[in-house]
Amino acid sequence: MGHFDHLKGILLTFTAVLILSPDALLVRLIQTDIWTLLFWRCLLTGIMTSLFLAIRYRQRFLHSFYAIGRTGLISALMVVVGSLLFIGSLKQTTAANTLVILAAAPIFSSLLSWLILREKIPLRTKLAIFTCFSGILLIFSGSLQHGLLLGDLMALGATAMWGSNIAIIRSGKAVNMIPANVLGNLSVVPIVYLLGAQPLLVAPVDAGLLLLLGGVILPISFALITLSPRYLQAPEVSLILLIETILGPIWVWLALGEVPHSKTLIAGFLILGTLLIHTLLSLRQLQTNPQK
Repeated sequence: MGHFDHLKGILLTFTAVLILSPDALLVRLIQTDIWTLLFWRCLLTGIMTSLFLAIRYRQRFLHSFYAIGRTGLISALMVVVGSLLFIGSLKQTTAANTLVILAAAPIFSSLLSWLILREKIPLRTKLAIFTCFSGILLIFSGSLQHGLLLGDLMALGATAMWGSNIAIIRSGKAVNMIPANVLGNLSVVPIVYLLGAQPLLVAPVDAGLLLLLGGVILPISFALITLSPRYLQAPEVSLILLIETILGPIWVWLALGEVPHSKTLIAGFLILGTLLIHTLLSLRQLQTNPQK
């Protein structure tokens, strides 16, 4: 792979992170109830991503959904549960807590790849898993004092779903799994409607924010993130995606004045530092042993 392709992959991933980084802030700014928020977020994301697939596949559009098979359906289920838990977490705890815990998703993926795909876990990954879980426990201990534990547990659940989804997608990597993401998002819509979503009772300001979030930010960023592994090795993609964990809380702090708790900051440095070292070691091994 040439230097141009490598640069293209870096630009795709970095652009995706920059576009995605205000996600947590927009969720906090939107004043609708959680079910209505999820209704429009997932519906708009599903519709816009479907348009992307229709342009990409044209006559084979419907076949792209059929091709995902049972693996894709399981992936869609992970998207449904993960979406519900992610938004619930942002409404129940600080954005920093949610994003720091979500940063550990690659570690969950490694653990689940061992359970599902029977992939061997290197020593560095075992140490990273232990360290990241220690950081998450530190966040939990701080949240006990501030009444944020429920939101943190939701974030942990969302992290488990995203990690599971990565492992599931890897098990069916020969097939484009973007249609599974569409099915997952669209499946959330009737669920939250039955739970009490009121999609027509949205203030004009919230409608604009929802359109920006679900109609522009999420579809574009997810499409770019899906394309980037074609040009970059997976650890390098993960390394760039960590930038969101830093940018997300900064946007919330600048707009809402929400300062992360001291234990969250310590845990954040611990988790991000661990993932940074782990990713750099993984890249080094891939460069010396490309077959692994």
